[in-house]
Amino acid sequence: MTEPLEKRLEKAMAELQAAQEAVARTERELRQASFAVLSSDRAVRATVGPQGELTGIEFLEHKYRDMSPQELAASVLEAAGAARLKMNRHVMKALAPFTEPSSNVPELKGFEVDWERIFGPEVLRDDEDTARTAEQGPAWRDALDEDGED
Repeated sequence: MTEPLEKRLEKAMAELQAAQEAVARTERELRQASFAVLSSDRAVRATVGPQGELTGIEFLEHKYRDMSPQELAASVLEAAGAARLKMNRHVMKALAPFTEPSSNVPELKGFEVDWERIFGPEVLRDDEDTARTAEQGPAWRDALDEDGED
C-alpha cells in the first residue's frame, strides 16, 4: 500500500529543511576555507581563498634571488594553480551530497553540476594523474629553456 500524500509531503518538507540547514553549514565552512601550496621547486607558497582568489604569496628561503624573472613567475603560477585546484576539489567534495538523489524522498532528485565547465577539466582528473603531471612539471616551464634568455 502506498504512503498517504500527507505523510510523503511531511517527509519531503523535513528533508528539504535538513538540506537547507546543511547548505547553510556548507556555505559557512566554504567561506572560511583556504589552501596553500608549495611550488615544485619549493621557492614559492601560494594561498587561495574560498573563491580561488589569490590571497597570499610567500617567497621561501631567498630562493627567488637566484631565479630569473621567468622562473619566479613560473613558480608563482604553478603554486597558485595547484592551490586553486585544491580549493576547487574541496568545493566539489563539500557540495557532492547535494547533487545526489534523496533516499527517503524519491521525488527529490538532487541536481546535476557540470564541474568541468565550472572549474576546468583538471578538476576531474584523479590525484594520481595530477601527481604524475606535477612530477613532469608544467608544460609552460619547458618554454623557459627554449626562449633563449638566461
